[in-house]
Amino acid sequence: MTKPILELKDVKTVVNKGTANETMILKGINLKINQGDFITIVGTNGAGKSTLFNVIAGNLLIDAGQILHNGEDISKTGEEKRTTFLARVFQDPKLGTAPRMSVAENMLLATKRGEKRGLKFRKLKSNMARFTQLAASMNNGLENRMETATGSLSGGQRQALSFLMATLKRPDILLLDEHTAALDPHTSLSLLKATNERITQDHLTALMITHQLEDAIKYGNRLIVLKDGQIKADFTGEEKASLTVNDLYTFFED
Repeated sequence: MTKPILELKDVKTVVNKGTANETMILKGINLKINQGDFITIVGTNGAGKSTLFNVIAGNLLIDAGQILHNGEDISKTGEEKRTTFLARVFQDPKLGTAPRMSVAENMLLATKRGEKRGLKFRKLKSNMARFTQLAASMNNGLENRMETATGSLSGGQRQALSFLMATLKRPDILLLDEHTAALDPHTSLSLLKATNERITQDHLTALMITHQLEDAIKYGNRLIVLKDGQIKADFTGEEKASLTVNDLYTFFED
Protein backbone atom coordinates (compact mmCIF):
# COMPACT_ATOMS: atom_id res chain seq x y z
CA MET A 1 0.00 0.00 0.00
CA THR A 2 1.35 3.44 -0.95
CA LYS A 3 2.41 5.60 1.97
CA PRO A 4 0.81 9.03 2.35
CA ILE A 5 3.10 11.84 1.21
CA LEU A 6 2.41 13.52 4.56
CA GLU A 7 0.76 12.15 7.68
CA LEU A 8 -0.15 13.75 10.99
CA LYS A 9 -0.66 11.31 13.85
CA ASP A 10 -2.46 12.52 16.98
CA VAL A 11 -0.81 15.94 16.67
CA LYS A 12 -1.27 18.32 19.59
CA THR A 13 0.01 21.85 20.15
CA VAL A 14 -0.10 23.99 23.28
CA VAL A 15 0.45 27.75 23.59
CA ASN A 16 1.29 29.86 26.66
CA LYS A 17 2.67 26.81 28.44
CA GLY A 18 2.97 27.00 32.21
CA THR A 19 0.76 30.07 32.49
CA ALA A 20 -2.86 30.68 33.42
CA ASN A 21 -3.52 31.14 29.69
CA GLU A 22 -2.17 27.73 28.65
CA THR A 23 -4.33 26.51 25.79
CA MET A 24 -4.30 23.45 23.56
CA ILE A 25 -4.89 24.58 19.97
CA LEU A 26 -4.65 21.32 18.01
CA LYS A 27 -6.31 18.52 19.93
CA GLY A 28 -5.21 15.25 18.38
CA ILE A 29 -5.16 15.85 14.62
CA ASN A 30 -5.01 12.72 12.47
CA LEU A 31 -4.64 13.41 8.76
CA LYS A 32 -3.30 11.44 5.80
CA ILE A 33 -2.41 13.49 2.73
CA ASN A 34 -1.92 11.44 -0.43
CA GLN A 35 0.00 12.31 -3.58
CA GLY A 36 -2.13 14.59 -5.75
CA ASP A 37 -4.63 15.57 -3.07
CA PHE A 38 -5.98 19.11 -3.31
CA ILE A 39 -7.56 19.70 0.09
CA THR A 40 -9.62 22.77 0.91
CA ILE A 41 -9.86 23.67 4.60
CA VAL A 42 -12.62 25.66 6.30
CA GLY A 43 -13.30 26.55 9.91
CA THR A 44 -14.17 29.41 12.23
CA ASN A 45 -11.62 31.89 13.52
CA GLY A 46 -9.61 30.11 16.20
CA ALA A 47 -10.40 26.65 14.83
CA GLY A 48 -6.69 25.92 14.35
CA LYS A 49 -6.28 26.40 10.58
CA SER A 50 -3.18 28.61 10.71
CA THR A 51 -1.72 26.52 13.52
CA LEU A 52 -2.17 23.41 11.38
CA PHE A 53 -0.22 25.06 8.55
CA ASN A 54 2.45 26.27 10.99
CA VAL A 55 3.09 22.77 12.32
CA ILE A 56 3.16 21.29 8.79
CA ALA A 57 5.60 24.00 7.66
CA GLY A 58 7.78 23.66 10.75
CA ASN A 59 7.22 27.20 12.06
CA LEU A 60 5.75 25.62 15.17
CA LEU A 61 6.99 22.33 16.57
CA ILE A 62 4.34 20.01 17.94
CA ASP A 63 3.94 19.08 21.61
CA ALA A 64 2.68 15.55 21.03
CA GLY A 65 2.15 13.14 18.15
CA GLN A 66 4.08 12.70 14.91
CA ILE A 67 4.43 14.28 11.49
CA LEU A 68 5.69 11.95 8.76
CA HIS A 69 6.94 12.91 5.29
CA ASN A 70 7.06 9.86 3.01
CA GLY A 71 7.13 7.73 6.16
CA GLU A 72 10.02 9.61 7.77
CA ASP A 73 9.43 11.34 11.11
CA ILE A 74 9.98 15.09 10.65
CA SER A 75 8.32 16.15 13.91
CA LYS A 76 11.51 17.83 15.14
CA THR A 77 12.67 19.11 11.75
CA GLY A 78 12.65 22.90 11.52
CA GLU A 79 11.17 25.24 8.93
CA GLU A 80 14.36 25.72 6.91
CA LYS A 81 14.89 22.00 6.25
CA ARG A 82 11.24 21.54 5.31
CA THR A 83 11.61 24.08 2.48
CA THR A 84 13.36 21.32 0.53
CA PHE A 85 9.96 19.69 -0.02
CA LEU A 86 7.38 22.27 1.06
CA ALA A 87 6.29 25.73 -0.13
CA ARG A 88 3.76 28.19 1.25
CA VAL A 89 1.84 31.18 -0.08
CA PHE A 90 0.53 33.61 2.51
CA GLN A 91 -2.48 35.93 2.53
CA ASP A 92 -0.35 39.08 2.38
CA PRO A 93 0.95 39.73 -1.18
CA LYS A 94 4.03 41.42 0.33
CA LEU A 95 5.23 38.15 1.86
CA GLY A 96 7.28 35.70 -0.17
CA THR A 97 8.82 38.15 -2.65
CA ALA A 98 11.78 40.55 -2.59
CA PRO A 99 10.36 44.01 -3.41
CA ARG A 100 13.50 45.57 -4.91
CA MET A 101 14.25 42.63 -7.16
CA SER A 102 12.57 42.26 -10.54
CA VAL A 103 9.92 39.66 -11.29
CA ALA A 104 12.49 37.57 -13.20
CA GLU A 105 15.07 37.87 -10.40
CA ASN A 106 12.51 36.69 -7.85
CA MET A 107 11.71 33.70 -10.03
CA LEU A 108 15.40 32.88 -10.37
CA LEU A 109 15.67 33.01 -6.58
CA ALA A 110 12.80 30.53 -6.34
CA THR A 111 14.71 27.99 -8.45
CA LYS A 112 17.12 27.68 -5.51
CA ARG A 113 14.43 27.03 -2.89
CA GLY A 114 15.69 24.68 -0.22
CA GLU A 115 19.29 24.84 -1.48
CA LYS A 116 22.39 26.65 -0.30
CA ARG A 117 22.46 29.43 -2.79
CA GLY A 118 24.58 32.18 -4.18
CA LEU A 119 22.45 34.05 -6.67
CA LYS A 120 24.11 34.14 -10.08
CA PHE A 121 22.32 36.58 -12.32
CA ARG A 122 24.22 35.44 -15.40
CA LYS A 123 21.70 32.57 -15.50
CA LEU A 124 18.82 35.01 -15.76
CA LYS A 125 18.94 35.40 -19.55
CA SER A 126 18.93 31.64 -20.17
CA ASN A 127 15.81 31.27 -17.97
CA MET A 128 13.93 34.32 -19.22
CA ALA A 129 11.85 32.54 -21.89
CA ARG A 130 10.68 29.89 -19.39
CA PHE A 131 9.94 32.48 -16.70
CA THR A 132 7.97 34.63 -19.16
CA GLN A 133 5.90 31.65 -20.28
CA LEU A 134 5.11 30.77 -16.66
CA ALA A 135 4.16 34.37 -15.91
CA ALA A 136 1.81 34.38 -18.92
CA SER A 137 -0.04 31.40 -17.45
CA MET A 138 -1.34 33.66 -14.67
CA ASN A 139 -3.41 35.65 -17.20
CA ASN A 140 -2.88 39.01 -15.53
CA GLY A 141 -0.18 40.69 -17.61
CA LEU A 142 2.67 39.62 -15.33
CA GLU A 143 4.66 38.45 -18.38
CA ASN A 144 4.91 42.09 -19.51
CA ARG A 145 6.58 43.14 -16.27
CA MET A 146 9.47 40.70 -16.01
CA GLU A 147 12.02 43.47 -15.43
CA THR A 148 9.81 45.51 -13.09
CA ALA A 149 10.69 45.74 -9.40
CA THR A 150 8.26 43.49 -7.55
CA GLY A 151 7.33 46.26 -5.12
CA SER A 152 5.78 48.17 -8.05
CA LEU A 153 3.36 45.38 -9.01
CA SER A 154 -0.33 45.34 -8.21
CA GLY A 155 -1.39 43.16 -5.29
CA GLY A 156 -2.82 40.56 -7.66
CA GLN A 157 0.33 40.40 -9.77
CA ARG A 158 2.54 40.17 -6.69
CA GLN A 159 0.44 37.35 -5.27
CA ALA A 160 0.52 35.57 -8.63
CA LEU A 161 4.32 35.87 -8.53
CA SER A 162 4.38 34.43 -4.98
CA PHE A 163 2.33 31.48 -6.24
CA LEU A 164 4.64 30.93 -9.23
CA MET A 165 7.69 31.07 -6.97
CA ALA A 166 6.14 28.54 -4.59
CA THR A 167 5.36 26.08 -7.39
CA LEU A 168 8.44 26.51 -9.63
CA LYS A 169 10.21 23.50 -8.13
CA ARG A 170 7.04 21.41 -7.78
CA PRO A 171 7.12 20.97 -4.01
CA ASP A 172 5.83 17.78 -2.42
CA ILE A 173 3.46 19.90 -0.35
CA LEU A 174 1.99 23.29 -1.25
CA LEU A 175 0.29 25.31 1.51
CA LEU A 176 -2.09 28.05 0.32
CA ASP A 177 -2.83 30.16 3.38
CA GLU A 178 -5.89 32.18 2.30
CA HIS A 179 -3.76 33.32 -0.63
CA THR A 180 -6.61 35.17 -2.38
CA ALA A 181 -8.25 36.76 0.68
CA ALA A 182 -6.56 40.17 0.32
CA LEU A 183 -7.53 40.56 -3.35
CA ASP A 184 -10.64 42.05 -4.95
CA PRO A 185 -13.25 39.52 -6.13
CA HIS A 186 -12.27 39.61 -9.82
CA THR A 187 -8.54 39.25 -9.10
CA SER A 188 -9.22 36.55 -6.52
CA LEU A 189 -11.28 34.54 -9.01
CA SER A 190 -8.56 34.83 -11.66
CA LEU A 191 -5.84 33.66 -9.26
CA LEU A 192 -7.97 30.78 -8.00
CA LYS A 193 -8.56 29.62 -11.57
CA ALA A 194 -4.82 29.79 -12.34
CA THR A 195 -4.08 28.02 -9.04
CA ASN A 196 -6.41 25.17 -9.87
CA GLU A 197 -4.95 24.80 -13.37
CA ARG A 198 -1.36 24.66 -12.10
CA ILE A 199 -2.16 22.17 -9.34
CA THR A 200 -4.06 19.96 -11.79
CA GLN A 201 -1.54 20.14 -14.65
CA ASP A 202 1.52 19.57 -12.45
CA HIS A 203 -0.23 16.99 -10.21
CA LEU A 204 0.73 18.99 -7.12
CA THR A 205 -0.34 18.07 -3.60
CA ALA A 206 -1.92 21.14 -2.01
CA LEU A 207 -3.84 22.31 1.04
CA MET A 208 -5.81 25.56 0.78
CA ILE A 209 -7.36 27.50 3.66
CA THR A 210 -10.34 29.59 2.59
CA HIS A 211 -13.19 31.47 4.25
CA GLN A 212 -15.23 31.27 1.05
CA LEU A 213 -17.37 28.17 1.44
CA GLU A 214 -18.31 28.21 -2.24
CA ASP A 215 -14.61 28.01 -3.18
CA ALA A 216 -14.01 25.21 -0.69
CA ILE A 217 -16.75 23.19 -2.38
CA LYS A 218 -15.76 24.10 -5.95
CA TYR A 219 -12.05 23.35 -5.78
CA GLY A 220 -10.08 20.27 -4.80
CA ASN A 221 -10.87 16.61 -4.29
CA ARG A 222 -11.20 16.81 -0.48
CA LEU A 223 -12.75 19.27 1.94
CA ILE A 224 -11.81 19.33 5.63
CA VAL A 225 -13.75 21.11 8.35
CA LEU A 226 -11.71 22.19 11.37
CA LYS A 227 -13.45 23.14 14.59
CA ASP A 228 -12.03 23.64 18.05
CA GLY A 229 -8.69 22.13 17.07
CA GLN A 230 -10.14 18.94 15.62
CA ILE A 231 -11.10 17.64 12.20
CA LYS A 232 -14.88 17.39 12.29
CA ALA A 233 -15.37 16.24 8.70
CA ASP A 234 -13.30 15.07 5.72
CA PHE A 235 -15.42 15.03 2.57
CA THR A 236 -14.28 13.27 -0.62
CA GLY A 237 -15.72 11.99 -3.89
CA GLU A 238 -19.46 12.11 -4.41
CA GLU A 239 -20.02 13.27 -0.84
CA LYS A 240 -17.96 16.40 -1.51
CA ALA A 241 -19.50 16.89 -4.95
CA SER A 242 -22.99 16.97 -3.43
CA LEU A 243 -22.12 19.40 -0.62
CA THR A 244 -23.93 22.72 -0.35
CA VAL A 245 -22.99 25.88 1.51
CA ASN A 246 -25.86 25.20 3.91
CA ASP A 247 -24.37 21.79 4.70
CA LEU A 248 -21.15 23.50 5.75
CA TYR A 249 -22.93 26.20 7.74
CA THR A 250 -24.13 23.53 10.19
CA PHE A 251 -20.51 23.10 11.36
CA PHE A 252 -20.30 26.79 12.21
CA GLU A 253 -23.29 26.72 14.54
CA ASP A 254 -22.66 26.51 18.28
